[in-house]
This record gives sequence, C-alpha cells and structure tokens, in this order.
Amino acid sequence: MSNSATVLYDAPGPKAKNVYRLISVVVAVALLGIGYLVYAALDDKGQLTAAKWDPFLESTSWTTYLIPGIRGTLVAAAVSILLALILGAILGIGRLSDHRPVRWVAGGIVELFRAIPVLILMIFSYQLFAEYEVFKSKYLALAAVIVGLTLYNGSVIAEIVRAGINSLPKGQSEAAMALGMRKGQVMRTILLPQAVTAMLPAIISQMVVALKDSALGYLIGYVEVVRSGQQLGAFYGNYLPALIVVAIIMIILNYTLTVVATKVEKRLRASKKGGGPGGAVPELPAVSVPGMDITDKRL
Repeated sequence: MSNSATVLYDAPGPKAKNVYRLISVVVAVALLGIGYLVYAALDDKGQLTAAKWDPFLESTSWTTYLIPGIRGTLVAAAVSILLALILGAILGIGRLSDHRPVRWVAGGIVELFRAIPVLILMIFSYQLFAEYEVFKSKYLALAAVIVGLTLYNGSVIAEIVRAGINSLPKGQSEAAMALGMRKGQVMRTILLPQAVTAMLPAIISQMVVALKDSALGYLIGYVEVVRSGQQLGAFYGNYLPALIVVAIIMIILNYTLTVVATKVEKRLRASKKGGGPGGAVPELPAVSVPGMDITDKRL
C-alpha cells in the first residue's frame, strides 16, 4: 500500500496510474472521433459555411427577430423575479409564523409549487387564462410565463428566506422579545436586515434560474429569444448558427445579471461591516437550499 495514502482514499500505485492514463487516452480519442463525425455531418449539410452567418450582419435580422426576443426575455424575467421575491418573502416569513394555520398554508403552497415543473405551471396558467379570458390574447403567453416563473421561484425563495432567518443566532430574537418588541418588529428590524446578507448568494442563483427558465415560454407561443432564434433559423435556413447566437446571448444576459447582483451583494456587505453603532457585523454563513448547488467563495 502506498505511503501517501490520504484520509479519503489510497493513492494509486504505478499500475493504477498507467490504467488511468490509458483510459484517459481512450476517452480523449473517442471524444475526438465523435466530434469529427458531428463536424463532418454538419459540413455535409452546409451548416458551417460563412453564408450561414451572413444574416447576423444584417440589421433586419436583429430588429425583426433577435431584439424583440431579447426584450421579451428581459420583461418576463424582470417581472417574475420581482414578484417571486415578494411572494418568497411572504411565504418564507409565513412558514416561521407562531400561528399553526399560517405555517400550514404557507408550507403547503411552497411544497406544492416546488414539486410542479415550471413548464407545467406555464401550460396550466395559459389554458386557464385562455378558458376564462382573464387577459387579452396578446398578453396570454406573457401572463402565463410570469405566473409559472413566479410560483416556482417564489416557493424556492421562500425556503431561502426561511433558512436565512433560521441561520441567525436565536439569542437575538430572545433578547429583542425580552425588551418588549413584538415578533413583527423583531423580524422587520433585526432578523431580516441581517438575513439578507446570508440569503443573497442563493437568491442570485435563483434569479439566474428564473432568467434561463423564461426560455420555456416558447412552448406556449411567447416571443422570447429562443423562439426568435428558431424563427430566424427557419427563415434563413441556418438553424445551427441561430441557436449558437441565441446561446451566446443567453450567456451574456445571465453573466450580466450575475455581475450586477454580485456588486449589489458586495455593497450591502460593505455597508453591514462599516455601519451601525456596534462597528463591524460578523459574517453570516451562506444559505443553501436542498437541490441547489450554491457556493460563495467570499464566505
């Protein structure tokens, strides 16, 4: 046995290292072979020619297809994120209520909409709004997308809020109660301002999820960037370049949202450290919700 064994596993010996190298070479060759086959198939169909990219140099391609799609994505994401934050805060605080019926109702709503896929919520909302003529026909798809994103992401944010508040020391609430403060005052003036800092990494991640999930709206006829890209690809016969451009646009949008939200987070953390009569505020642990992969390297 190797003397360099670690706590979690035994370090591989010379024979095992040779086997790993051989497996790595085989996998690399297989991936290169698959990549070549994909390239050959696309080249045979003429999808890699320069002519397929020419439509993106024309202004009409952007003004007719891509820009309206980007606008639709941003509108749906912005409205649903705002509403999800409000709904999540209400449900998250409701799950911490002293009144059992309030906890049960809030918990039931959260568990229900966390369990239903976003696309199902969008389709159901669309059919419901169309059946009872809740919105005008041109707003049906937008309303369904917003409702689906709001219900799902709001229920997830509710768990983030609950976990963020529960991560705070219990002594703060007890001390405030001993001073005669009501629970609403404690929640509003003591717990929530501190918990926001711990919740921000998880909330930022969920905002990005909401922005990406807005692309599901194309299945119910909503004009967003994915649907616009498909329409452009159908018109010019360049599906692959159109989808690549759409993917780049989505990456830029998500990256921009992450950068802006992270800057807000840093500013809030800086104000927490530098403000207040007690001086610096101790760092709070990041909040993680089951099923979400969130890592905050600054904590």
